[in-house]
Amino acid sequence: MTIAVYGAGGIGCYVGGRLAATGADVVFVGRPRLAAELAEYGLHLTDYLGANLAVPAEQVRYETTPAAAAEAELVLVTVKSAGTANAADELAAVLKPGATVVSFQNGIRNGEVLQDRLPNHTVLTGMVPFNVLNRGGGAFHQGTEGALDVQQHTALQPFEDAFERAGLPLKQHAEILPVQWAKLLLNLNNPVNALSGLPLRQELGQRDYRRCLAAAQSETLDLLKAAGITPAQLTALPAHRMPTVLRLPDFIFRRLAARMHAVDPLARSSMWEDLQAGRRTEVDYLNGEVVRLAESLGRTAPVNAKLTALIHAAESGQSASISGAELLRTLRSAQAGSGR
Repeated sequence: MTIAVYGAGGIGCYVGGRLAATGADVVFVGRPRLAAELAEYGLHLTDYLGANLAVPAEQVRYETTPAAAAEAELVLVTVKSAGTANAADELAAVLKPGATVVSFQNGIRNGEVLQDRLPNHTVLTGMVPFNVLNRGGGAFHQGTEGALDVQQHTALQPFEDAFERAGLPLKQHAEILPVQWAKLLLNLNNPVNALSGLPLRQELGQRDYRRCLAAAQSETLDLLKAAGITPAQLTALPAHRMPTVLRLPDFIFRRLAARMHAVDPLARSSMWEDLQAGRRTEVDYLNGEVVRLAESLGRTAPVNAKLTALIHAAESGQSASISGAELLRTLRSAQAGSGR
């Protein structure tokens, strides 16, 4: 059975690459730049646990037109959130009857967007909890832990073994929204990391940057409580305790949050990669989603709104290198200005 990875960038190449390297029939659909890169180098997949897999260039099927997804029984959508609606319209024109579509994207609403435009197909919401670094030359590295989370459905049964063989087992959930919000809480670090200019491990090793993340998470947790949403527990630490641990002094944090701080030295956020490449980021679908939640409740989210604005400024060419102390002052000023 063919699996198509639609919008195959970093996450798509890594997930699809591991599937292909372990025997699955995978076709990638994405940009000509990556098609040319993989035609030259093939795929090289590594992770923080020592996995080392490869798919030779001649065995990589990387296409650049939607028609390549027409043969697929399962489609993994990994486009950036801003491209979801367009991807759905392209898929609607080519998908075979009975094909299953899974959104493996950041944010909260992508599955809904796909379902609205693909009403005759099974559309499931999924989530990739780990970080993937595009190292160039067809090499993609998983720098943090996690399995693949997905909405529970019988349509996934024919593919479960393939994901298991790939070392990416599908963790199915009856309720996916709490999982999405739990992932989004972790992703609130993306703009902090991008603005720091540092690898994740170095950034999380500095208390001021952690305080910035804690402020964004605390603000979000208050809003989720008001909305009646309880985030799932994706890490060893429950979501509501993360801000407290993040605020601890460095030496205590290293002791009490060893697993939380056990990040591969190579790992960086995808938002940092996007800024470096001059691409539009997904900040509107991460921190911006918190701002929208606040507005729906008649409240404000000054910390997440300020982080969103800072990333938009960086997208426009302003310097994205901010010290932890400076960023913390900026966020606290935004809180004070909002009266919170």
